[in-house]
Amino acid sequence: MFQANMERTKQTQSENETAGTDTAMNGLHFDARVKMPGWSTMPKSAGGAGGSASTASSSVMESWREERTRSVEDNEMSLPSIAAAYTTILRGLGEDPQRQGLLKTPWRAATAMQFFTKGYQEKIIDVLNDAIFDEDHDEMVIVKDIDMFSMCEHHLVPIFGRVHIGYLPNKRVLGLSKLARIVEIYSRRLQVQERLTKQIAVAITEALQPAGVGVVIEATHMCMVMRGVQKMNSKTVTSTMLGVFREDPKTRDEFLTLIRS
Repeated sequence: MFQANMERTKQTQSENETAGTDTAMNGLHFDARVKMPGWSTMPKSAGGAGGSASTASSSVMESWREERTRSVEDNEMSLPSIAAAYTTILRGLGEDPQRQGLLKTPWRAATAMQFFTKGYQEKIIDVLNDAIFDEDHDEMVIVKDIDMFSMCEHHLVPIFGRVHIGYLPNKRVLGLSKLARIVEIYSRRLQVQERLTKQIAVAITEALQPAGVGVVIEATHMCMVMRGVQKMNSKTVTSTMLGVFREDPKTRDEFLTLIRS
């Protein structure tokens, strides 16, 4: 009995050590136990020197190649039910959906909500396929002050602000407008700012395999302005640093200095 208990204890310790092992992607270590919604664990090829590098490791990354969840046909089919839901909401608020000013409001609101969340209809790979170019350039590329509009997934009210993106190319560059398109695809969904920041950074990393990526978002959340604490001038700032942007303080400081200039 004692020996059996010892074996079970060793097995539990081994499982705990395995669960706590960090996995690496472009120099940034992720905890394998942490998984964000919409992310999947995908295999990564082994490489480099040392014993641990000789075995294949997995990295926590977003499966951005297979992410479309809504089509144009879905929009057409779901529009009546969404409009009916808005009619119910109007009645629940004590309004008369049949009065002149509200007759078309449910349909307008349903159409608007589909537009606000149109990012569910788009895939990053469709945007990037013809916009990745081989280029012998290894200096930092930054696009800053990209306008961003999103919807808080907790209260269904707007989030709006600016996105700053920088990356250090590894012999490949991305068409500059595509960085703004990536922001548009992920922001036009029900979001939290923390996840949005990471999704943008991981998509760029997966597409280009650069030496590093940095993303900073400054945004106003109407759920803090119109309701709740009602702080008119509050802003939320989030950042994701991958690769050398996290590992090298000088690279990170250069990026942060340039986006503030």
